[in-house]
Amino acid sequence: MRTDADRPPATPPGPDPTPTRMSSARRSIHAPVLWGLVFGVINAASPLALRWLDQATVLALVLTLIAAVYIGFAVADGRPRILAVETAVAAVFVVLACAAMTATPWILVAGYAGHGIKDYWQHRRQFVAGTRWWPPFCATVDWLVAGVLGVEIVAGVAFR
Repeated sequence: MRTDADRPPATPPGPDPTPTRMSSARRSIHAPVLWGLVFGVINAASPLALRWLDQATVLALVLTLIAAVYIGFAVADGRPRILAVETAVAAVFVVLACAAMTATPWILVAGYAGHGIKDYWQHRRQFVAGTRWWPPFCATVDWLVAGVLGVEIVAGVAFR
């Protein structure tokens, strides 16, 4: 029979008493954010690998691919309502990507930034079950690419 003396002391509420360690919440998104930075740089540089295509076309295709990943998560989730919502959201990003290929590249900036906001919302709400590390990773990729594209457009480097 266990007594109160046998139990380990309760951890006091509040911040971690050992400040040199990261909290578990911060640790859980640390690696996905770092990998998001790596893949964000690769994504922003992807038009260099496909030089025969317009920069807007390459980045628009990647945006639609990123948006479509949530359809896979929704299928894995199994709830029809979630699948319908995620398919509709992915369709919006496909339309934005198509518009960006023929109109202004600022639509790509808005598309990537908007998808990053959607990822952040997903991370906070867990609308689609089982996404775990994906939303912080993808939000980091999206916001990095949006920032790089915005700087390139303003500097006159991109989309000549």
